[in-house]
Amino acid sequence: MSTPNGFPQHSRVCLTRSVEGGAVQDLQAKKAGKAAKKEAGGDGAPPKISTPISETLKLLPEELKANMKIKSITPRPPRKPRLERAASLDEKSWRKWRRFRTSQESLTDPNETSSSNGSLQEASPSPPSRGRASPCNPCCQQDSLHSSPDALEASPGGKSRGGASDLGKRASEISSAFGGLLRGKGFAGGKPRLSQIMPARPLPPMELNVASHSLRTANRIDADCLDYRHYSQHKFGRVSSSLSDSRLQGNGSLYDNCSTDSMKSTFSVLTPIRAKDVRSRSYLEGSLLASGALMGAEELSRYFPNRNMGIFVATWNMQGQKELPANLDDFLLPTDPDFAQDMYVIGVQEGCPDRREWEIRLQETLGPHYVLLHSAAHGVLYMSVFIRRDLIWFCSEVEYATVTTRIVSQIKTKGALGISFTFFGTSFLFITSHFTSGDSKVNERKLDYNKTIQALTLPKNVPDTNPYRSSASDVTTRFDEVFWFGDFNFRLNKDRETVDSILNQNPDTDVSKLLVYDQLTSEMSRGSIFKGFQEADIHFRPSYKFDIGKDSYDTTSKQRTPSYTDRVVFRSRYKDDIQAVKYSSCPVIKTSDHRPVFALFRVKVRPGRDNIPLAAGLFDRDLYLIGIRRRATRELLKRREQKDQRSSSICSIS
Repeated sequence: MSTPNGFPQHSRVCLTRSVEGGAVQDLQAKKAGKAAKKEAGGDGAPPKISTPISETLKLLPEELKANMKIKSITPRPPRKPRLERAASLDEKSWRKWRRFRTSQESLTDPNETSSSNGSLQEASPSPPSRGRASPCNPCCQQDSLHSSPDALEASPGGKSRGGASDLGKRASEISSAFGGLLRGKGFAGGKPRLSQIMPARPLPPMELNVASHSLRTANRIDADCLDYRHYSQHKFGRVSSSLSDSRLQGNGSLYDNCSTDSMKSTFSVLTPIRAKDVRSRSYLEGSLLASGALMGAEELSRYFPNRNMGIFVATWNMQGQKELPANLDDFLLPTDPDFAQDMYVIGVQEGCPDRREWEIRLQETLGPHYVLLHSAAHGVLYMSVFIRRDLIWFCSEVEYATVTTRIVSQIKTKGALGISFTFFGTSFLFITSHFTSGDSKVNERKLDYNKTIQALTLPKNVPDTNPYRSSASDVTTRFDEVFWFGDFNFRLNKDRETVDSILNQNPDTDVSKLLVYDQLTSEMSRGSIFKGFQEADIHFRPSYKFDIGKDSYDTTSKQRTPSYTDRVVFRSRYKDDIQAVKYSSCPVIKTSDHRPVFALFRVKVRPGRDNIPLAAGLFDRDLYLIGIRRRATRELLKRREQKDQRSSSICSIS
């Protein structure tokens, strides 16, 4: 039980009795001084006797012997009732203190694990060593010393029960304990205090860099892309791209140097631009390594640390159908790989009558992360180029050209359409074509190819990145990376029964026996068409000719042989610049007699100069807004349908 001033009840009793006993001892000391003066005969100066208790308790052994002699002259009568009461009180106090002390020791025991935040620690010093009279706290010892006649009486020989030296030690202990008690620290079981709470594991080190290593305004597509770098490197060998969350190049945004700090922005993770660079650079002429160059190596490394980007290229003969597929996700966003690409290029032959509706559907499927950089048409040949919206600033002006291979026809169904531009320092050319149809018209198809490479007038205003390796007679030599895709109409030189038997024997992906009869593979091996081009390995079934809405090949009277008419080929000025990641078809889209065919590529990008005509972020804004509105409306309708399904109930009557 504690008193209002913070001391335990029994400590307060001991303190009161100690003060009373000290007053009695001071009175006895004064009498002893007068007696010593009389025995000395009055010679010398009278000795000074200090009255405070601290001085009284620090007496020398000789002085204590003298005091004990004098006190034997005038002994105090024994107080048996008080002795019994004091002994009983001491014993009771000692038991209380011992119980409290035991509980405190259990709290401070390091072996105990009673709390996850640490055990209670005592702020007061440990209790003094126990004397011979009583093992209780110092206050009880002092009270026992002054209240017991046995402790104060001396024998005629001048010896106390415990001896003078023992009494001096006890007096010194009592003095130090009493001083600590006056300062509020005398009791060992003082007010406990919680120890400092430490974390379960070490905290991460603090960094002065406030630029986030994962958040990038240009390179974040979704929160699910955090593991894109690791996954792509393991799966496809592509370390990172603009979709990845790679670390920003350079140091952060906080420095110890104030001059450097002024050049950094603490509100953005974008690459800092020095004011002197903004003043001096014209951005009309630049070098590859100049600081602040828009197309330079520094900017390229920020978006593509390993200088590889992902490109999706697809071709589809729509057969002029007005009806569009209900969902294009399986076509444009295949589940393998898990992440979208940086650029989407879609070529269509015999396109739907409403070209604008087709482009809106593409924008709706790709979502707000992509914008339509450019689209062009040649009759019913359509091509659309979508790019990540963060990357449109690094594209040059987009140019396109067309070639007609069937002059007599009023409707341009056969021919080629090419789109070209420069991205950073790498020039791209995309060509979609529809060659002459017919099983035996291989030479006509080769003529279509030759006419296309000669008549396609590209580039126009954008300078060639390497004119020394260009040829005036072949448009494909004037660009760094070339992708040619479309309905080439090359067939399998085998009858229908043989092809069906091979397909039935290998229903999955083993189509190597069919490719032996493929016309395009044979002509490319001879070098008569698509010189310098490559094609990825084919592991999908022929994309032509299907019954509309079904998975069966042509069941009409013509019984056309299934063939690989829809293809994607590529070439590069530099070896290993283009790596094919995936080459497949989309069998779930059945609105045409052709299945869409797509390919995923990893393409190396090089830094460029600022002296090219830039597109300056130009894209089809109206198409972007319409596509986003449709996407939002579709999501709202889907949620409403799900809500209605959950709220509806089915009742059955038996």
